[in-house]
Amino acid sequence: MSVEEMSIKGDEPPPTYIVKERKFGGIESSPELGQIPIIDISLFSTSSNDTKEAEIELNKLKSTLSSSGCFQATGHGISSSFLDKVHEVAKQFFELPEEEKQKYSREISGGQEGYGEDVIVTEKQVLDWSYRLILQVFPEDQRRLDLWPKNPNGFREVLHEYAEKVKSIMSVLFKAMEKSLNLEESSFSGKLLGEKAQMRARFNFYPRCSRADQVFGLKPHTDGSGMTVLLQDKEVEGLQVLVDGKWIRVPIVPNAIVVNLGAQMQIMSNGIFKSPVHRAVTNSERMRLSVALYNAPDPETEIGPVEKLIDETRPRSYKNVKNYAYINYECTQRGELGLDTLKI
Repeated sequence: MSVEEMSIKGDEPPPTYIVKERKFGGIESSPELGQIPIIDISLFSTSSNDTKEAEIELNKLKSTLSSSGCFQATGHGISSSFLDKVHEVAKQFFELPEEEKQKYSREISGGQEGYGEDVIVTEKQVLDWSYRLILQVFPEDQRRLDLWPKNPNGFREVLHEYAEKVKSIMSVLFKAMEKSLNLEESSFSGKLLGEKAQMRARFNFYPRCSRADQVFGLKPHTDGSGMTVLLQDKEVEGLQVLVDGKWIRVPIVPNAIVVNLGAQMQIMSNGIFKSPVHRAVTNSERMRLSVALYNAPDPETEIGPVEKLIDETRPRSYKNVKNYAYINYECTQRGELGLDTLKI
């Protein structure tokens, strides 16, 4: 029985969904509401990045990425009406009859792309109480348009436009990050936003769960990306971040976009910037959805710490690696952190 069917019937989740390992702590019913930094990224634009205000915000960005690795971005230039469109097409897709959604099933792609639940990689895997639609958006010539829904009307056009806008946001942020570490432009973005770099969209749907105290919507993990830009649900909280050993709730800030630094940036920054461990909890009364866009180098592109960030005071922290996103996914499903496998 699918997660959706069990949710509608109010069934108890089977053992494969029940959280057993408590490596990162239990599922608190009401963790603290976190003081996640809010950063105005409009100050990083070319016209304003030499002002005193921009310098303060750049230092705030560096401090945030060197500690929690997560912030709420304002000043991103995307209108609230367009963000509402993104929410709406996501909601309309997940409201379609199951037979319609199955036209875009992950089984068609033979990989992670498409509609479905978790990819099973280990017998001991604890399943997430959610289902997703994952689509590659860049490079454009690698799009599987047979998996891009034709229904709801306008879905494809909204996703394309939103991805273009998010790509611009990522470009601004990578340049700001490079500047904060006194690096040449493209030190990060050259591999994470280059012609061969990949970007995917992940539409997440979290149905109601009768045992929200025992089941995750998305298990604790670090993102395998360079950067993840997340559009939260407009009304229902669910994202939590591990800060100083304590889980905190990420609040909903109207029209802000959550930025999570991916593990590949922790590797490339030689550990200066941190990729946060985070999770999504379920809700016993209300459904929740979110939309994440995340980027990564082409799987055949090798990444490692930027040479200028390696010296006697900060030796190399990580090995070089290809296709880290896949390594990270497998480790997550085993309850491990992919970064631990690359530490020197």
